[in-house]
Amino acid sequence: FPLPWMPARGGNASLELASRPPAPTAINPWDVMLCVSGTAIACENAIVVAIICYSPTLRTPMFVLVGSLATADLLAGLGLILNFVFQYVIRSETVSLLTVGFLVASFAASVSSLLAITVDRYLSLYNALTYYSERTVLCIHTMLVGTWGVSLCLGLLPVLGWNCLHDRSVCSVVRPLTKSNVTLLSASFFLIFIIMLHLYIEICKIVCRHAHQIALQQHFLTASHYVATKKGVSTLAIILGTFGASWLPFAIYCVVGDPDYPSVYTYATLLPATYNSMINPIIYAYRNQEIQRSMWVLFCGCFQSKVSFRSRSPSDV
Repeated sequence: FPLPWMPARGGNASLELASRPPAPTAINPWDVMLCVSGTAIACENAIVVAIICYSPTLRTPMFVLVGSLATADLLAGLGLILNFVFQYVIRSETVSLLTVGFLVASFAASVSSLLAITVDRYLSLYNALTYYSERTVLCIHTMLVGTWGVSLCLGLLPVLGWNCLHDRSVCSVVRPLTKSNVTLLSASFFLIFIIMLHLYIEICKIVCRHAHQIALQQHFLTASHYVATKKGVSTLAIILGTFGASWLPFAIYCVVGDPDYPSVYTYATLLPATYNSMINPIIYAYRNQEIQRSMWVLFCGCFQSKVSFRSRSPSDV
């Protein structure tokens, strides 16, 4: 969550919120890349949000969670754009602090929504017979309330005083967040990543067990079943691998990094983390057949079909 780039202690450059009168500042290329990333993120996810809101058929629990993820990523993209504006156009300590809280809440909601989608996929396989029930809807709504409630609280922490504006000794690699604040955020990410890893392992076991049961019923495992199973497991590995590769470097660096280190290390780990919000709509939305059909209807208005589309199960990977 970058803030104005300016000299810090020891002569090293560091992400730091300006607390002095604004002065002409050279534009940092890293900030430009983050702004460009935010613009791409906002555009991609705005389309997903518009499609889900526009299409009355996209109201299943799976699409509600995908909509939550897209909304969180859309807000994160807008936050990156606003952060750039407030760095170089409207330099204000209060506004910049609010922007940091907004970014923390948005990215926390994005990561939490990914966990909720993983839980939903697991439930759709584990409780396949009762998945489309009122109990599932209640569970989804509970997860959504918890996701956004916790994310909002995390975003309010630096705004309500958990920052290092008045005590530079407790600053983290991402000023004005304190070391204890980013440690809490990183620990939360590690917990979510471990839970997702466990759930995806269980999902792989269920998928393989289903394939084995089909093979026993048909007395042999057909090539199509083998290909489908292999594709499903590979997709799950790509999803989890993409998530881990995007966020793990930044989460680890927030724990082990020192505020005196050059800011290039923070930028180099933060930028890939933003790419996760750019990849999410491709993985969770644009690959879905119903969303693809809705895109045709929304943007072209010329795709007419009498074929009824059934809502795909979230277990379809």
